[in-house]
Amino acid sequence: MFAPSAMTTGRSKASTSNDMTSRAIAASSVPPIASRTVDPFIQAGLNTSAALRRRFPRLATSSFLVAGDIASYLIAYFVLLSFLPRGSEGTIAERAFTIAALSAIVLYASAGLYPGYRLHGHEHLRRRTIAAVKVAVLTAFGAIILPEAERLPLAMIVFLGLGLIIQPLVHWLARGLCFRLGMWGERAVVIGGRNLTPALVAHFTDHWQSGIRPEPFSPDTLEALPDGGPSIALIAGDAGSLVPDLAAMRRKFTEVILLCDTPSLKVSGLRPADVGGEIGIRLTTGGSSVNSDLVRRIFDLAIAIPAAIVVTPFIGIAAAAIYAIDPGPVFFRHTREGRFGKPVHVLKLRTMYQDAEQRLEALFRDNPAMRAEWLSHFKLKDDPRILPVIGHMLRSSSIDELPQLANIIAGQMAIVGPRPFPEYHLSAMDSEFRDKRRSVTPGLTGLWQISERSDADIELQQQLDGFYIDNRSLWFDWHILLSTIPAVLKGKGAC
Repeated sequence: MFAPSAMTTGRSKASTSNDMTSRAIAASSVPPIASRTVDPFIQAGLNTSAALRRRFPRLATSSFLVAGDIASYLIAYFVLLSFLPRGSEGTIAERAFTIAALSAIVLYASAGLYPGYRLHGHEHLRRRTIAAVKVAVLTAFGAIILPEAERLPLAMIVFLGLGLIIQPLVHWLARGLCFRLGMWGERAVVIGGRNLTPALVAHFTDHWQSGIRPEPFSPDTLEALPDGGPSIALIAGDAGSLVPDLAAMRRKFTEVILLCDTPSLKVSGLRPADVGGEIGIRLTTGGSSVNSDLVRRIFDLAIAIPAAIVVTPFIGIAAAAIYAIDPGPVFFRHTREGRFGKPVHVLKLRTMYQDAEQRLEALFRDNPAMRAEWLSHFKLKDDPRILPVIGHMLRSSSIDELPQLANIIAGQMAIVGPRPFPEYHLSAMDSEFRDKRRSVTPGLTGLWQISERSDADIELQQQLDGFYIDNRSLWFDWHILLSTIPAVLKGKGAC
């Protein structure tokens, strides 16, 4: 979400003002002792105390998270306990588990995951997985050196994999506990151009998991901020007018960060980027390479084919229920726009009456408020077209979308991507954004589904899809896929 700023040094307005004040004091023949308002040793003690007050919540939160990871690996160990061999081989496995867990936690710490503030969810997943893979590789080398540990790599992979599955839940509990205790997050002032400040304060307040406790701020009050106050300054929008104050900000705050776009709030249009040792930050079009497309295709097929086999009986039961309520075709095919503008015949279970269009037209004639709701979201909360009981159940659980696994196997859709909208929905979006959507394959689930689902209006849908396309990666796809299940179980809207 954030790109660290490269701040220019120099004398600020505040420092110039301080210099003028000091010269004026010297010229007025005030005794030197009178000009010392605070003893240097006392001031040093106050600064140390303020630093400790700032660091304590972070250290306490990190301790909770480390304890959560230890608990996760203990749970994984007890799950595998009954499968471990007896005797010396079992003892070797237990010792290897202990070393692996400690090694992973050390790698997590070196990757900045304690407490992991200001990181996207998919970045947490990427760093944890890379750490687990490193430990697994070292275990494989150990098995080569120790012949009696030939079964160790498989057990270690299962152990580390279980840890990765359990850790998000335990961390969710640990973060929630720290938040309730008032320890989670770091105080930050928000300075936004174009009236962005209220929106950013609201965003970080709602998304407290990012570890930012926002406070509105005016640069005019910089020198008035007390020691021990906010440690971070977040700058959004046009920061050009703030350049004279940046040096003073760097002295006052531990970090000064230039904000990039958030998933649900357009800030600057910048993409998060890591210089990575290069001479500069490269601006790219956001398109995907041939290699990443091939990996995504393998990923899609590896999930879609087994999933299609598993869900076929459920689709059959749902189809029978649809036919019993409203006899007729149980599947619904609708033409949507796919990648490069090619038409995609999206397959769904029918959740509406066969005369749904006539019902919608009659509703608009009698109820202008419903028409306004439709034009805003292209969905209705109380839709008279939906079949009773079975229709609402299939839509809220997204079971009606499962036949689209056939579209994924055929290569017309992907597991993760922007949802394929009908033409009347796309026509409400600007042409530049439609071109952007055409650059990627539409998906069965996407960022919109896990963030807002059907509660999002057209503008927010564009923001969420645009953020996904600009920051698209395999790790982001995995994060969205893993987040889809809890989003569906919450039933906050239909996909």
